[in-house]
Amino acid sequence: MNGKRIIFLLLAVIVAGTTAFLARAWLQAERSAIAAQMGGAKPAAAAKPAVQVLVARNALRVGQLIKPEDLRWQPWPQGALPDTYIVEGKRPITDFVGAVARNPFRVGQPVVETDIVLPGSRGFLAAVLKPGLRAVSVPATATTVVSGFIYAGDRVDVLLTHALKTDKGDEHHATETILRNARVIAMDQKLDFAPGDKPDVAKTATLELTAKQTEIVTLGVKMGELSLVLRSLQDTNDDGRDPAAVENAPAEPGDSFTEDSQVSKLIRPVAATPTVTRPSVIVLRGSARAKLDMEANSGDGSPLDTGIKPTDKPNKTASTPSQSEQQ
Repeated sequence: MNGKRIIFLLLAVIVAGTTAFLARAWLQAERSAIAAQMGGAKPAAAAKPAVQVLVARNALRVGQLIKPEDLRWQPWPQGALPDTYIVEGKRPITDFVGAVARNPFRVGQPVVETDIVLPGSRGFLAAVLKPGLRAVSVPATATTVVSGFIYAGDRVDVLLTHALKTDKGDEHHATETILRNARVIAMDQKLDFAPGDKPDVAKTATLELTAKQTEIVTLGVKMGELSLVLRSLQDTNDDGRDPAAVENAPAEPGDSFTEDSQVSKLIRPVAATPTVTRPSVIVLRGSARAKLDMEANSGDGSPLDTGIKPTDKPNKTASTPSQSEQQ
């Protein structure tokens, strides 16, 4: 290879490098000019979802009452938002607590008003009541409904506190559990309150009971004061049972009571009425057989009426079988 060719190759390399350098400088200058025209604005950050949509936090069955923990807000793209979806800011989430599911809901499924029945709307009780059961309302106060923290769908025990009078005219008080595991289907309380405010406690609570149990509760309102005792969702009595069976379980009869003497040692318990047992004797008159009560002491020294007259003496001859009868 001669010297001319070598010089020619060196010049070509120099020209190519210079061209590439100039092209790169030109591109950088163009980018700077464009950025200057745009005022130096940086690329916009990804936009956050513009709306929050009400969805089911837990799976809901048909006829199930919706509790506060069953709902939540979830981000949703605004461009694909149907008009039936419930958007945060337009209505509070508490407006839908106590509603009954008309259709089943999956976890994360948007809640629409056509798939639920709101409390107070026409047909609400008919939708939430199970076949064969009845709805009965009882008066409620802050004390009798756990300061307003009982919601529709909770399970409660019903307690009756009333006064009892003894034979001597003394008055005693007692509390007894008349129903257990009753389902609350409605509370007329306001749940939408600002942080720090006290909830508007309900004036009435509506329970789902059998026809006989509604009679018991209605009579209990006349007899004394009814109180609702909130049951745990993890009640130990429900271990090993199907959750659906527990949800659909009817109320049960009460089985316990407490007297005022068990609360205060200053109150003497009511003395039980002594039970008197009368001795009796079997009297045989010929072929007749009769049972007669003998005289006994009633405990206060006075004899009891046995019904035996002094002339009613047993016939010893008649009570002894004859020789022919023995044969």
